[in-house]
Amino acid sequence: MVTAAVDRASRFGPWLAAVAVGFAAFGLSLWRLMPGVGFWDTAEFQMVLPVMGTAHPTGYPTYVLVGWFASVVLAPLGEAALRVNVLSAILVAVGTGFAVDLARRLSGSLVLGVAAGVGIALTPIVWAIGTHADPHALHFALLASIMWLLVRWEHIRRGNPVEDPSDPDEPDRAHPLAPEEARRADRLLVAAAVVVGLAVGNHSLTLLLGPPIILFVLVVEPGIVRRGRLIAANIAAFAIPTVLVRFEMILRAGWLRAPFVYADPSTWIGFWYVTLGTQFHDWVTDPFGNAPKRFADLFAVAASQFGPLAPLIAVAFLVAAFRQSRYALLSGTAFVITCFFNSVYPDGAIDRYYIGPALLAWTWLAIAGATVIDLLVRHEDWGGSRWTRRAGLAVVAIMLIAPSLIALPARARLVDRSDDRAAQVWTDEVLSALEPNAVVVSWWSYSTTLWYATIVDGRRPDILIVDDRNRLDQNLGELSDVIARFIGTRPVYLIRNGDSELGALVGRYDVQPVGAPTATNLLRVTPLGAAGR
Repeated sequence: MVTAAVDRASRFGPWLAAVAVGFAAFGLSLWRLMPGVGFWDTAEFQMVLPVMGTAHPTGYPTYVLVGWFASVVLAPLGEAALRVNVLSAILVAVGTGFAVDLARRLSGSLVLGVAAGVGIALTPIVWAIGTHADPHALHFALLASIMWLLVRWEHIRRGNPVEDPSDPDEPDRAHPLAPEEARRADRLLVAAAVVVGLAVGNHSLTLLLGPPIILFVLVVEPGIVRRGRLIAANIAAFAIPTVLVRFEMILRAGWLRAPFVYADPSTWIGFWYVTLGTQFHDWVTDPFGNAPKRFADLFAVAASQFGPLAPLIAVAFLVAAFRQSRYALLSGTAFVITCFFNSVYPDGAIDRYYIGPALLAWTWLAIAGATVIDLLVRHEDWGGSRWTRRAGLAVVAIMLIAPSLIALPARARLVDRSDDRAAQVWTDEVLSALEPNAVVVSWWSYSTTLWYATIVDGRRPDILIVDDRNRLDQNLGELSDVIARFIGTRPVYLIRNGDSELGALVGRYDVQPVGAPTATNLLRVTPLGAAGR
């Protein structure tokens, strides 16, 4: 009976640990969760997901479908914005749980797997993503599951038991896999292809994983090039979900039109415009220019996310390359390609793009920690007992998570969105100030919030929100053209990003703030002389 209990503990212990750390990550996100609607892309996703619409390029159809389902299931929690925020917390928890078992398998230590999971959950970019609506939360969960599936596949192919990590880079098994093992390995690889396909439908960052995964598969199983059926199965497993999730955009822009559709993916041109993110292609900068600044920015990101552990990341990778060479090829190539892309694509919130490299860095730290202890335990002065090794691993685990625990109060303040009600207050003031049947010529960061209020909450259905996006889609012309179109029949208001466009209105219209305490950027537009009548 004792032996059976030990066997059950060894079998279920890793899963229980992964679930426990996942729940801890979920709790951290809920602790600092945004309570309602936000501004900018946050409000867009809070609006698009509940109505199964189309978000800005690349459309994020996988996230939209998952978000719509979650919005239905989580309906008892309250308003739609809160439900979508909670979804991010759930996704970060799922990704963290996978990361725990991934690090355990790579390091051969459950305690280091737990330490890596806790470290990831407390990494600011990961923690922050779990506090509000953002597709990067799903990207994190899918990326962690992809790596987990690939590592499991590798371990079966190589016959490398996780329970004996003393030398995990020994040559592959001398005998061929048993038929059942071979089928199980193939199923894991196909499952990884399915998840990659879904991940591509969520975020284009997944495309950067293509070369690393192909290299990894070829190194682990060179003979796969002669297995045409398995290659075809993996291509289909990748392509089918990639294509199927895109039908959400086509259907919801056409026959089953959603209340909000970005551009028009029901047409051939519109579909590729959204899918390929054409409007953002000009954001890419010189890929080889100003290298010193790019490296400095990368080091700054590492320092902000890992604190005193940042200088150890490069060393940890070198250890991983020695200890787990195949995984180091996969993760190292993915890390370099992603960081290089981030350096040439200066998005305003580029820190979110480092969520994948942060996950990979924590797995390297776990591998390096286990390697240090194994080397010390083998030394004759340490005795080499199992309990000595376990004690050493526990010490290393504490050392790895100590900086994050010490920085927890500061990081909690950094990611805190629990009192972020600015968008709600602003929206209430704007909707109260607008006259009946008003037209609001707005811009993206505020249009999304107003769309959420009118489309999802059903408030003020009489108003029309004209954003730079639908100005383009509906051929409404420039700012002055939109005003001229409505000024004679409906009250017109402006919300602009600065005053650079207002000069074109001088001499034609009187533009004045409405005087709202918070919504100071809401302007009333009237013909010259109309105020004195």
